[in-house]
Amino acid sequence: MQATYATSDVPSQNRRHFWQDIVSKTYFPLDLVFPGGRDFHASLGAWSMGPLSVSRNVSNGLLYRRRERHLVNEREECFLITVPELAEIRFEQDGKDVRCQPGAFVIERSHLPYEFSHHDPAALWVLKVPSAVLRARISRPERLATLQFDASRSVGALFVDTLRLAGERIADMDDAARAVMGKHLIDLLAMVIEADDRVLVGHSSSVRNGHLHRCEQFIRTHLGDMRLTPQTVADGCGISLRYLHQIFEGEGVTVCTHIRNQRLSMSDAMLRDPGCRKSISEIAYQWGFGDQAQFSRNYRSRFGCTPSEARAAARGAHPR
Repeated sequence: MQATYATSDVPSQNRRHFWQDIVSKTYFPLDLVFPGGRDFHASLGAWSMGPLSVSRNVSNGLLYRRRERHLVNEREECFLITVPELAEIRFEQDGKDVRCQPGAFVIERSHLPYEFSHHDPAALWVLKVPSAVLRARISRPERLATLQFDASRSVGALFVDTLRLAGERIADMDDAARAVMGKHLIDLLAMVIEADDRVLVGHSSSVRNGHLHRCEQFIRTHLGDMRLTPQTVADGCGISLRYLHQIFEGEGVTVCTHIRNQRLSMSDAMLRDPGCRKSISEIAYQWGFGDQAQFSRNYRSRFGCTPSEARAAARGAHPR
């Protein structure tokens, strides 16, 4: 999917209503407040990258409000990774107020009300990621909302550079290449996040959180092994089985449930990827499910639909 919009194509008296519709269509329902007069100028380009989307949003000063009423009919949570280029942005969510300058990026959560604004004209790169896709790579991504990350050096700069380059070159890519690029961006984003000590903060000591992070990484890299058990994880991370269970109990989940949820998240990401041509049984086996019927039951319990229904919905949204 590729779409471009500009207020220059719309009479000045209709631009506010036009831009309200475009922004809500591209991201999700929002209320917009226009601090200036009718002389409002904006442009937006949006492109799909498998289940992800990337957009470049350029506009005069704006205030975006995500309200409780916007959440009533929303089923799929998304995260927005917003990279400001020209001006400072302000983001307020869950009682936290963040000012993000060019050279950094901030993460927003769609399933909580928020305010997002910039007083001066701004240019924004925005990566929209379904929650299931992010959860397949990063545990408990809700921890990331309102955090801002350095994009001026190291992997943070590489992530932003890749996002910009992808946006500039994406029109020349086919669907398969776009989906691969989307996966690369998620991997880079995960590298930025996993290198940040703030993300290790959980519900207990820093030592335990370090063990938790290492165990999560071990599980992630061994999800396709049907023989993966809590004992395997404990042995692989050099801790006792009892301590392993205590670590995950401190996070409100059992080890087996965490493993199953990670497998389901990875399977869901593949099912919703319009470029994936593997059968449902192949996807289930790839992520460690030895019984397709059990996989289907677990999937429906987690996501509220069958694997076939999820795949059909994704292909309907991205017809080839």
